[in-house]
Amino acid sequence: MAENRSINLYIENAIKKNWDRLALSDMGGINYQYKDVAEAIEKLHILFDAAGVKAGDKVAICGKNSSNWAVAFIACLTSGVVAVPILHEFKADTVHHLVTHSESKLLFVDAAIWENLDETSMPNLDAAIYISELGMPFCKIPELSEARNHINELFGKKFPYDFKSDAIEYYKDLPEELAVINYTSGSTGMSKGVMLSYKNIWSNVKYCHDHLSFLKPGDGIVNMLPLAHLYGMVIDMLHTFTKGCHLHFLTRVPSPKIILSAFAEVKPKLIITVPLILEKIIKNKIFPMLEKPLMKMMLKVPFLDEKLLSKIKDGLNQAFGGNIHEIIIGGAALNADVEAFLRRINFPYTVGYGMTECGPLISYAPSNVNKQKSCGKVVERMEIKIDSKDPLTIPGDLWVRGDNVMMGYYKNPKATEEVMMGDGWMNSGDLCLIDEDGFISICGRTKSMILGPSGQNIYPEEIEQKLNNLPFVNESLVIEDEGKLVALIHPDFESATKEGHTGDSLTKVMDDNLVALNKDMPAYSKVARYKIYEEEFEKTPKRSIKRYLYQPK
Repeated sequence: MAENRSINLYIENAIKKNWDRLALSDMGGINYQYKDVAEAIEKLHILFDAAGVKAGDKVAICGKNSSNWAVAFIACLTSGVVAVPILHEFKADTVHHLVTHSESKLLFVDAAIWENLDETSMPNLDAAIYISELGMPFCKIPELSEARNHINELFGKKFPYDFKSDAIEYYKDLPEELAVINYTSGSTGMSKGVMLSYKNIWSNVKYCHDHLSFLKPGDGIVNMLPLAHLYGMVIDMLHTFTKGCHLHFLTRVPSPKIILSAFAEVKPKLIITVPLILEKIIKNKIFPMLEKPLMKMMLKVPFLDEKLLSKIKDGLNQAFGGNIHEIIIGGAALNADVEAFLRRINFPYTVGYGMTECGPLISYAPSNVNKQKSCGKVVERMEIKIDSKDPLTIPGDLWVRGDNVMMGYYKNPKATEEVMMGDGWMNSGDLCLIDEDGFISICGRTKSMILGPSGQNIYPEEIEQKLNNLPFVNESLVIEDEGKLVALIHPDFESATKEGHTGDSLTKVMDDNLVALNKDMPAYSKVARYKIYEEEFEKTPKRSIKRYLYQPK
């Protein structure tokens, strides 16, 4: 029998099979069972009908992570409406631009965000609806206001006897139909609207169902990645929802303290995260302990070192809730020291790789298989090629083709043509190597590569990785300025102050760091000078630094 390639069927089946299970929770807030999610979806479908919003129309969603955000998104998918997730951290003029550019008819929005928006800057918008309570601060359509005011009555008319699981029947999605427009703020310039089809979303979710089979209905998940970004939306939310898991949304800024408290409560088997969160926990909690003289001595004594490392691994596992099967890291490279340490204690982590344009998966391998400094092997229904005469040793542009690859950029044929070939191949923009076993490693972005004085290729990410491992460097950027390499450094002021390094003392540490960095560098990639940044660098939704903001004018 032919496989049913429908994401909506995945959603429908998950709701029917897990009707009485808990589905979505805001940490410290509301709880939805799967049947409550089904009811909330039906009510939104009633509102769509009243607004004249039909399959193929666009609906924008702009708010912080929450159960109701997830409901609004799933309601769009299951009615054939194109969802347009917008990161809640975007400035008001960016939100205005994206709502208008996408031709969104409705905007689901947090009340606090709507306060800063102006409906006259979004002329095609018919209504704004609060994500949490479905209140309407702005509406051009009387029928929609009327439907909102009588939503329970209309729901009762639609399901006059009882609302049971067999009453659910969602939009029959076709593989090539547009499902999502996701605006990537990108680390290289202005946002582009990535058009993802139902097939793109289905293929990613299908891969997770097939390869993360240890996750079962009822398992708890801590959702801390932005839902407006594909990694959080598809891998962290849709995949786990369609497995019947219980999703817990962090509705506050996910500081290490809040995250660790959530892990202790939920006890997740699977954690999906970005490197920054893991690195902060290990660099702040574990590395300082390992620097103590007694610890250093014990780590050099056979048997004692194994015993100590085993104890540290148990402690780390407990910090993550005590039930960890795997931590998947994506979005950026993992710090080399942190990765070497996780390897040494045999911790179940793995690094994957993807991009918005692939919805997002390109490569993955389970923690017991993946190689250090690698981001796994190409996923099913995808193929890759590296534009290099020797992809084992010379980095080249990574090209991808397959079911995960986007339809193109919305209303931007020029940008689409720049990355897509006529035969389905897309240039990822990343420079990669691939080893004899098929494991991919990323060397940097094509656009961030710097040409050395004699035509040498300099990959700033490689220099930054070394620099980020030096004392009190929180994050860094290496740029070219008047033919010289310059390091922009945001120090870890908190740790430096604890160690008594402020002002001139911290400057001396950074001077020493520059000497240490350059010691092993070839002449053409030595860093000439550095500049201290008091604030963290601005980031994209997936926590990559917006490099273009820091280039010399």
